[in-house]
Amino acid sequence: MLDVPFRSARQLAADIRRKKIGCLELLDLYLTRVEKYDDALNAVVVRDFERARTRARAADRALARRDTWGPLHGVPMTIKESYDVAGLPTTWGVPTYKNNVATRNAVAVDRLLGAGVVIFGKTNVPLFLADWQSFNAIYGTTNNPWDVTRAPGGSSGGSAAALAAGLTALEAGSDIGSSIRNPAHFCGVYGHKPTWGIVPRTGQALPWQQAPVDIDVVGPLARSADDLALALGVMAGPDEIEAAGWALKLRPPRQKRLRDFRVALMLDAPGFPVDGQVRDRLQALGDFLGRQKAKVDPRARPTIDIDEAWTVYVRLLRSATSDRQTDAEFDKNVGIARELPPGDTRYYARATRAAVLSHRDWLAANEARHRMRLAWAEFFTRYDLLLCPVAGVAALPHDQERERYERTVTVNGKRLPVTDHLFWAGYTGVAYLPSTAAPCGFTPAGLPVGVQIVGPQYGDLTTLAFARLLEREFQGFVPPPAFS
Repeated sequence: MLDVPFRSARQLAADIRRKKIGCLELLDLYLTRVEKYDDALNAVVVRDFERARTRARAADRALARRDTWGPLHGVPMTIKESYDVAGLPTTWGVPTYKNNVATRNAVAVDRLLGAGVVIFGKTNVPLFLADWQSFNAIYGTTNNPWDVTRAPGGSSGGSAAALAAGLTALEAGSDIGSSIRNPAHFCGVYGHKPTWGIVPRTGQALPWQQAPVDIDVVGPLARSADDLALALGVMAGPDEIEAAGWALKLRPPRQKRLRDFRVALMLDAPGFPVDGQVRDRLQALGDFLGRQKAKVDPRARPTIDIDEAWTVYVRLLRSATSDRQTDAEFDKNVGIARELPPGDTRYYARATRAAVLSHRDWLAANEARHRMRLAWAEFFTRYDLLLCPVAGVAALPHDQERERYERTVTVNGKRLPVTDHLFWAGYTGVAYLPSTAAPCGFTPAGLPVGVQIVGPQYGDLTTLAFARLLEREFQGFVPPPAFS
């Protein structure tokens, strides 16, 4: 079993219930580790230690009375900076919101507290949650615990770094462009992007937002697949208004063993190459599954055109985030979009057009998206899961120069736009599908590699069950040597 700081939240909750460790004792263990190790990482950027100690003491007293608050009674956790926690800043890394202090909790925060957690801080994000690195002018740069010269991913980069380094027991992030999946892949932990709409996003939003945001979800990160399932069960379900009309009932998985699964293995896509070191790990997983008698098909794909999938995703993604523009920025982008050549398919051109998209054109993109949903639904009548990369590379070196769309990364010896790797976020995410990112081994240089486990809409429990089997039989969480 892993040492205490690296154990799963479920294991820690069991240790507390059995009185092998006290709630305050466990909290202080993590706080000591934050003080010892976080200077090297800068992951836990908002600290609420004294309120957390007060709650931990109350949890100990409650347990002494045999009063258990929930399945995570007394378990210490941090949460992504973009979630509202009453009394703490919520900035999204945006200097304009530096003094924005939440007056109430996000819905997911209240649900986690209701399950018994002790929240002791918030973890770092990039500006507007819009990068696969985690740096901003308010809190600075977060480093990857496997190699501090590299990024931990984004936008839930602080979340994944804190988990991997044993600074917290559980985390929650958000994902519109792989912001849960990518940091899990870069840091060697687990992350679950739920089916769109099953976890309320209320209180994990920019100050003016009340409506759900297209494609965007909130969900858990953890050091075990079991923890993902437990946390999702706590976080998911209709909000107060919706609960008057519907209840969430996810279908349990039919499969009990790896050999029961029918999986499609997708190692790369035309126009979106994957580095050989990442491909090798996914191929090793496919070979392992074959030896376990699972049905593995390396050619099966839904009837979706790859180029159209990329076009529709970028159009809907950047439409969904277009409300961040000021009127002046919008007018400027209208002019830029008008001058772009029709054949310009660079990410910058696609994103700029999408930021000023007409409603008529948005409706056309949405119609194309829903045709893809139907194609995915048909595909999942023949296959239980799709296994594919989370990104085409392992953790990126820090690169804070230039705009994101101008940065490049080396893939198989060639410099390619870093934004190309958003393909793996959107190919399935634009169609609302659930994905679990799980550890899949390491590159020869010792960087973690994750696999993206994609299931049908509302098939969250199946992707999580498969991740749990992989954890037990193929690859689980491994602590980074410098922090173990």
